[in-house]
Order: sequence, then C-alpha cells, then structure tokens
Amino acid sequence: MISKPMLSRRTMLRGLGASVALPLLDAMLPAGGLARAAEMISTGGRGATAPMAAPVRMAVFFTPNGMWMPDVTPTVEGSDYELPASLAPLKDFKADFNILSGLAQENARAHGDGGGDHARSAAAYLTGVHPYKTSGKDIKLGVSMDQVAAEQIGSRTRLPSLELGLDKGQTAGQCDSGYSCAYTTNISWRGAAQPMPKEVDPAALFDRLFGTPDDQATRETTAKRMLYRKSILDFVADDASRLNSRLGSSDQHKLDEFTTSIREIEKRVEIARAQSLANPHGPKPEDYGAHRPDGVPTKFSEYFRLMCDMMVLAFQMDVTRISTLMVAREGSNRTFPEIGVSDGHHTVSHHGRNEEKIAAVKKIDILHMQQYAYFLGKLKSVKEGHGTLLDNCMVLMGAGIADGDRHSHYDLPIILAGKAGGALKTGRHLTYPKQTPLCNLYLAMFDTLGVKADRFGDSNNTLGGLSA
Repeated sequence: MISKPMLSRRTMLRGLGASVALPLLDAMLPAGGLARAAEMISTGGRGATAPMAAPVRMAVFFTPNGMWMPDVTPTVEGSDYELPASLAPLKDFKADFNILSGLAQENARAHGDGGGDHARSAAAYLTGVHPYKTSGKDIKLGVSMDQVAAEQIGSRTRLPSLELGLDKGQTAGQCDSGYSCAYTTNISWRGAAQPMPKEVDPAALFDRLFGTPDDQATRETTAKRMLYRKSILDFVADDASRLNSRLGSSDQHKLDEFTTSIREIEKRVEIARAQSLANPHGPKPEDYGAHRPDGVPTKFSEYFRLMCDMMVLAFQMDVTRISTLMVAREGSNRTFPEIGVSDGHHTVSHHGRNEEKIAAVKKIDILHMQQYAYFLGKLKSVKEGHGTLLDNCMVLMGAGIADGDRHSHYDLPIILAGKAGGALKTGRHLTYPKQTPLCNLYLAMFDTLGVKADRFGDSNNTLGGLSA
C-alpha cells in the first residue's frame, strides 16, 4: 500500500493579492501522529532542536496604571489557592495558568531621575533597562525580550513578530515628567532608540495577516473587497476547493471551522469600520494619537476581543509565533462607560484609599481579566495535534506597576498561561523572594522557546519552579 504524501506545514491558499496560511491539519503530521512527547524528551523539555509540527508561541499583554493588588494576589501558595475577586473571570482556566508573585522591575524605579514612573514602567517592562531621561530625539533604552526572541526564531514565520495596541504609539513629545512619549506608548523595542510600531487598526491588521509580499496586489485586492463586498476567501476559493478534495473528513471539518472563523472576523472588522465612521462620539482621537483608525470598534471590550481573535488566527496559521499587545499606553486616562467608569483610569488609580476610586479600579481590572480570559478561551477552543493551541502557547499578562497609587514596581501582578508544548506545569500560585527580577522569568521563557541568552536586563538567574 502506498501512503499519501504528507501535506507541507507551509501550504497556503493563494489568490490574486491574497494568501491564507492553514492551521495544523492531520495531513501535516508524520505517521503515528504528533511526535511532541519524544521531541520534548530529546531536548530536555527546553524547546526543540528541529522544526516541530506544533511550535510554541508567545504572547505578552501589558496593562497600565497598576491594579488593586489585594484583589489580584492569592493568599495561599501552590495549587489549592482560591482565585481573588478580580481574577474571577479566569475561573474556567485555573488549571491553565500560574500566578507569579514577588517579581520586580528594578529599572522602572527612579534611580535619581525623579518623577516619571509611568514612562519607566512601560519602558522597562519587556527590556529590563532603565530608560535615558529625555523628551527629545535622543531616546535610549534596550532591546525587548520579544525582539530578542524574534531575532533568533522569527525567520521561521512570515512575520517575525506582531506588535499590537489599543491606542496609538508615539516617538516624539514629552509624556511623563520629562520622559519621551516613546517610552510611555511602546513596550516592544528592536534597538536602544527604535521602538516597534504598534498596529492599532483592525482592518490594517487583517490585511497584514492575509496579504502577500506584493504590496500593490494586496492593496488592489483590499480595494476590490471593499468595492464588491467580497471576502478574502473569495479570492482563494479555487485553491481551497482543490485542497479540500485531498483531505480526509476530519481535516475537511477543521478547515471549514477555520474558514468560518475568518469570515466571522472579517465581518466584524467591516462592521467596526462602519460603526466608527457613523459614530463621532465613539473612542476619542487622543486615545489613538493624531489619527483615529476608521475600523476601531466603539466599545472597548469589542475592540480588545477583535484584536485578540486576529492574534489567535496569526498563531493558528503560524504567520508569527511572537506577539505583544499593549492594552493602553502607560498613564492612560481612558474612561470605560460600558462598565460605568466615567473617570479616567489614571485618575482613579491614584485612589488615596478613596473607596469610590478603588471600586472603579477593581471594575477596570475585572474588565481587563475578562478579555484575557476570552483570549485564553479562544486559544483553548482550537484543537492542535493531541491538545489545543493554548497548550502550545505561553501567554503573559501583567503590568510594570503594582499599586497605582504608590507607583510601586515590586510584587507585580504577573500571570503566565499555557503549557508551552508540555514544558510548563500550570495551575499554581508561585511565590518568589521579594525583589526577584522579572527578567528571570524572561530567561525561563527564552529557555522554553529555544532562544539562547545567558542574561537579560537585570536578570540574576533563570526563574525556577515553572517546568513540568
């Protein structure tokens, strides 16, 4: 009996100015299924030395202004802890993440530079570097951990990394006590003076995910879609039909689910564009910089979830394995009318023990955790090999400030979800000695990704206790 040739993991559906990378199908797996366990054993549980059918992906979320820490920090260590109030939205995923207490970002502190904790918080979050205090063009920081990873493993995907945000970045101007806006509005840095631009426009992100190297053809395809109200899938329909005839029933079902999710997201992108243009009282222009993108949903949670859904697609299609999402610039004073918070986030974060302001902070924390839970749920709903997409991810959720009223940079709120292909043990509250560098966690994440780094930022060791 002659076996069918394996389908390449790089198989794509193509059409004029459009390309759709495929999710992991059974037809892409070697005989005997996903050889993940054997591969992990052969590499000591520290990533892989050869390409894998189900690679590990890494996502990083950043939230500004700190949190109300009593409601995000468990009182018990280990696996028997109870979720504190503001983490209640994560209850269905308790077995899928670890809460890490005791971590600090030393280089977000003043060190003689005076005010500017918000700028330093965002700047140091993923770099572990103290920013040079300037409001001019002579910004100086360091390479962020996501870009260290992208430099080593980013060539394996069409996009080495994906930087997303829910408000626009800036590289000029003074935003916090003499610090450049580049520090407050960016967490991803390619070089000491080079922040990575964030994509904040859902429509532009969609086009990036499904475009081709031919920018002109991609623009023409986008224009045709808009003019004739066509789906991106209409441009690759012939290729999809030919592929479908070669697949087994299980893969046909998986492909149908995948294309259905693309159509659903595409419709939401277009609805958001229409709502944005029709509603002048939606998100304020200052939330996005000088120009508010046309396709931003008017409701914060819808915007957050739309960007999350496209990040899931990017991971599912293996368009990228590294992504960051900056929920808002540090010091953001965004309001949240959908949950009854009419005062700005930064304003209420300086609560001074005022009960009404603390209650508002709690509402915002819960809203953020609801969106994080949504993202974890979407990852977990995608079957991949013998597990789920969440099983093959590391998803960091955190902040560079703990208590927003005191601008504290120790005992940070840090959650790490996903099993990273079996390398991480989840379902626990892990407490580390006070002032343990957050960058120690990044070394452990590098190790799991197969990224080589002896030190990073102010690290002094690899964070222990995470391995399965």
